[in-house]
Amino acid sequence: MTENKTTSSLHYDSLVVQGAPARQNEYGAIMPPIFLSTTYRFEDLDHQGTYEYVRTQNPTREKAERLIARLEDARYAFGFSSGMAALATIFEHFKPGDHIISSANIYGGTYRFFSDLFTKNQIAYNFKQDLNALTDADFKENTRAVYIETPSNPTLRVTDIAKVVALAHRHHALVICDNTFMTSYLQRPLALGADIVAYSATKYFGGHADLCAGFIALNDPSLAEEFYFFQNTLGATLSPFDSYTLIRGTKTLALRLDRQQENAKAVIAALQNDPAIDEVYFPGSSNAVEHEIQARQARGNGSVISFRVTEEVDLKRFFNQLQMIDLAVSLGGVESIICRPATSTHEPYPQAEREKLGVDNQLVRFAVGIENKADIIADLQQALARSRS
Repeated sequence: MTENKTTSSLHYDSLVVQGAPARQNEYGAIMPPIFLSTTYRFEDLDHQGTYEYVRTQNPTREKAERLIARLEDARYAFGFSSGMAALATIFEHFKPGDHIISSANIYGGTYRFFSDLFTKNQIAYNFKQDLNALTDADFKENTRAVYIETPSNPTLRVTDIAKVVALAHRHHALVICDNTFMTSYLQRPLALGADIVAYSATKYFGGHADLCAGFIALNDPSLAEEFYFFQNTLGATLSPFDSYTLIRGTKTLALRLDRQQENAKAVIAALQNDPAIDEVYFPGSSNAVEHEIQARQARGNGSVISFRVTEEVDLKRFFNQLQMIDLAVSLGGVESIICRPATSTHEPYPQAEREKLGVDNQLVRFAVGIENKADIIADLQQALARSRS
């Protein structure tokens, strides 16, 4: 486990480039070497070297972990083979009899973890429709954490992180925040008081749909020791090659997100004027309260939006008519990607629960890429026009 002891005065868009300092690389290499060795020679029978085995430590993974820690302004960061592996490691902290509060509107894979694995492990949980309405009465003696995903997936509802933190800490509960949609470029949960931030780094940090990765960042040393033990014991660590790929991809994070946000604003405006669209969802769009929260705790809205098409739109035909935009899950890459959450990312939810959250068969999630915004809009508009009955 490596502690980040470096603070930086660099702006974030410089830090993503310089955050894994070339001056610390072997032989003066500008890009870090990839250490693929699975095992390392002991100095002698009684002394191992700095590195022993790839699952326990790896020089390339440590560089990626230091980079994420610096971007989060965190003391510790841990790299995993997926975002779900990162969350599973966090959830290992909880024991039978514990209780967790979570937003009802979360990624389907996380919902599956709650509904299947927490139940099996006798960990109680409550889903709350709106964490902004959280009160002291929601906490029990055995409440150990509040889990936040903000903006939520896929309806982009916004939760006031600082408010939840104040309530949770009053009841000695941790606050865990999935910050995948925002990244630390746009939102800093740790600075707002959250105890643990989690990422599917497959998305914006990687940025090119060519790696699977997850991260945990935090400041508490005792929790960090625990997570390091779980990381090593469970073994779902980030590979050396993916660690290198993540460092490379992260260098363009600020540039990509700036372009993607610019494109997303243009797409929102176009869709809001399209007769085939009932409603467009983005962070802060649901109500004035959430709009104010998003403006206060984040420096942008990201580039994931959702929209509900009218009943006269045949969604199967709509997806088939798209010429440039791909029908696929995931988000955060340079390509524009579109999906129907009800039958993909949120399929683990029972239908009644999905519909209560507004995730029905007419809802579409769109991860806006870096292509020319006119081309993105034109592709959406022609497909919508051709799919209306």
